[in-house]
Amino acid sequence: MIRTYFFYFVLVSYLLLSGFAYLWYLFIGLFGKQYQYNYLHKMTASWGRLMVALSSSKVELVDSYKLPQGNVLYVSNHQSYYDIPLLLGYLPKPKAYVAKIELSKVPLISHWMRVMGCLFLDRGNLKQSLKVILQGIEDLKNGKTLVIFPEGTRSKSYTMAEFRKGSLKLGIKAGVPIVPITIDGSFKMYEAKKAITKDHVRIIVHDPIYPHLLSKEEQDNLSETVRDIIMAPIAALQ
Repeated sequence: MIRTYFFYFVLVSYLLLSGFAYLWYLFIGLFGKQYQYNYLHKMTASWGRLMVALSSSKVELVDSYKLPQGNVLYVSNHQSYYDIPLLLGYLPKPKAYVAKIELSKVPLISHWMRVMGCLFLDRGNLKQSLKVILQGIEDLKNGKTLVIFPEGTRSKSYTMAEFRKGSLKLGIKAGVPIVPITIDGSFKMYEAKKAITKDHVRIIVHDPIYPHLLSKEEQDNLSETVRDIIMAPIAALQ
């Protein structure tokens, strides 16, 4: 439990001090948006790696050479609270998340998520959900990289829920490469014992899928196809 208490102490301290980082972010903006963009990416990646380092866990990034140039839509399974810092810290490319609406109410963290360009989806509100999806399509078309968790919630285990219907429309409509990501073992870093725990996590990058090369039938079945791709390395362990 000492590791868990220390983790929360550092997390809260980091967030309280993040006001200085935000002032620096605003100052850098005087020199251009690209400087802000690069600074934000380095800062959030460093934060992600710090959160992982506090657990003493080892992270293995597998097959990162498969990543294409330019922006993409990352599609990942969701095992743990740790998935966000893991992907921030170890996946290349500046990125934002399509997150559940509840995160928009978390003090400080929600502020930084908005600065990053994260989108907050209220699945109980059809009109709001559609608006967010359309914004996500525009963001992807404009060169941003987004991350989605189509299960909609943490599995807290090796099991995977079905992907929400139409969850990959973002990538199809925007016409950007869709990159399946398998997170293997992150739930053991916290959810398995309800405490921060040292473990070995793999982040596996799969071959990108190019929507314009797919038939209409393949696009319609893309959620199931991508889920199978993501599940394959985990199923092989069971």
